[in-house]
Amino acid sequence: MKRGPTGIVLFADVVASRKDAAGAADWLRWLVGELDGKYGDQRIAPFGFTQGDELQGLLRVEADPLTAVLMAALAPDARSLRWAIVHGSVHAGKGPATERTGDAFLKAREEINAARTSHDRIVIVTGDGYADDLLADLTPALADLLDSLTVRQRVVAQLALIEGLRQSEVAERLGVRRATISVAFSRARARSIQHLVDGIRKVYVSAFAGDGPAPLLGPEPPAGASTQGSRGTK
Repeated sequence: MKRGPTGIVLFADVVASRKDAAGAADWLRWLVGELDGKYGDQRIAPFGFTQGDELQGLLRVEADPLTAVLMAALAPDARSLRWAIVHGSVHAGKGPATERTGDAFLKAREEINAARTSHDRIVIVTGDGYADDLLADLTPALADLLDSLTVRQRVVAQLALIEGLRQSEVAERLGVRRATISVAFSRARARSIQHLVDGIRKVYVSAFAGDGPAPLLGPEPPAGASTQGSRGTK
């Protein structure tokens, strides 16, 4: 098989999907469409999902894989996912990610299987030992913060962290007072989530310093991510 580019492989499986297999499949189908639309030409292949309720994606190295994690966690009716994200070589091919293969896919399979045993929720592998150790220390905190959000807090966090809206814009979108959104931001710990995501992104990018085009850091955090309304920094 012809060897292709380096890419980012994403595996994500629905935790305890057997309790509602049909519902999990419907939600993954929706999520695949959302991720395809979000990443666009940053994909090497379209997202797909398997009958075992596992999402698979294949992105270009300049893409930000954490956007997928945030989109899934902050989505309507969000389901608990376990992620394995691996940067590595893939094989040239056609069709969706579920029909692709390569070293990064094999490593992602190994990591997602290990995560099921260890109950890790987000595993990121860059191939740089130091960066991967730091990521292993940081990602559990992100999973815990995202899991702690209520339905209302997910809506607010999604508008701020994914769509990049300021607090005033979130209030206008939802038709509520700015003070109400300020309280929701505080309770959702939106600023803490943004800072943690920024830190994870920076560690991820540092693993590829000097290796050509660096992965994107993602969108600039909105002013609304801070309860004081000040713009965060990268």
